Amino acid sequence: MRLHLLSVAAGALSLALLAACSRPEPEAEPIRAVRTTVIAAGSAGGSVDYAAEVRARTESRLSFQVPGKITRRPVDLGDTVKRGQLLAQLDPQDLRLGEAAAQAAVRAAQVNYDLAAADLKRYRELKAQGFISGAELERRETATQAAQAQLEQARAQAGVQGNQRAYTALLADAPGVVTSVDAEPGTVVAAGTPVLRLAHDGPRDVVFSVPEDRLNGMRALMGKAGAVQVSLWGQEGKPIPATVREVAAAADPVTRTFLVKADVGSTGVRLGQTATASIALPRVEGVTKLPLSAVFEEQGRSTVWVVEPGTMTVRAQPVQVGGADGKDVVIAGGLQPGQRVVTAGVHVLTPGQKVTLYAEPGAPVPPPAAPAASAAR
Repeated sequence: MRLHLLSVAAGALSLALLAACSRPEPEAEPIRAVRTTVIAAGSAGGSVDYAAEVRARTESRLSFQVPGKITRRPVDLGDTVKRGQLLAQLDPQDLRLGEAAAQAAVRAAQVNYDLAAADLKRYRELKAQGFISGAELERRETATQAAQAQLEQARAQAGVQGNQRAYTALLADAPGVVTSVDAEPGTVVAAGTPVLRLAHDGPRDVVFSVPEDRLNGMRALMGKAGAVQVSLWGQEGKPIPATVREVAAAADPVTRTFLVKADVGSTGVRLGQTATASIALPRVEGVTKLPLSAVFEEQGRSTVWVVEPGTMTVRAQPVQVGGADGKDVVIAGGLQPGQRVVTAGVHVLTPGQKVTLYAEPGAPVPPPAAPAASAAR
């Protein structure tokens, strides 16, 4: 009896151990309800927007033509100036001394020339009386000509020194606005060192940068009135029409983009205003558009989930993206009309997963799409 009980207990224990060691059955993968859309040919167009800035057509970097120490700068950043207004002043003391020395040289040369001219007059009288030879008269004439040349040289040098003294005052060569200050009073600057930047009054440009793939299209718009529509930030109203007048020939070394300048004329825009430059794209017929949420990246390629109508499973389909139209993605290839594509929740799906079509509460469930020819994978 005891042996019988022991054998029964051992059998029960073995069954329990076997039950504990056996693997549980895997849970069935849930059938997800997905939002979908049926591919149909449409049209794409829209516009491309670029962040832009309002700048002056002409902007000069002003500097002194002579070296020296800046003693004062009566204008500040953002000041409006008139033509001929004083912008900055150098210490003129050394140049005044140079001008005085040049004037003294002129007076000395004038005295030498007057003496040589008086001698020449007397020697001509002596030659007429036969007291000197012709060679001696020629020497006197040559000396007079040399004295005259020295006088002209001294006068020219005095003029240069006078100009240099005048160059110690930096004057505005046109009315405009000071947009940059590069040197402060007390700074010793060399000739040609930028001191101020002046934006001239007159026409204004909207400046923005475009990538290389938009360069040819931008050059094709040059000279076309209203090809660019400019919307000023923080300012309501109709967009301002602008005309592309300049496209950079070389890319920026840092951003690798090309600078574009569009003329907005004198429309009351303010320097430095931020704007949006919009350029309309030609509308193309017969293209496919999908929501941005329908496209994901797999192995470096743009991909969508296509619902197989017979099995109600999904498969990954690589596509070629041709651009954007508002919030939609323009599909250039990889899909055919009639195919059903998942438009939401694409990141939780796996290849071959069964799905069901989602319907809004109270709305009828959309019928499965008719089988379409499979696109090239």
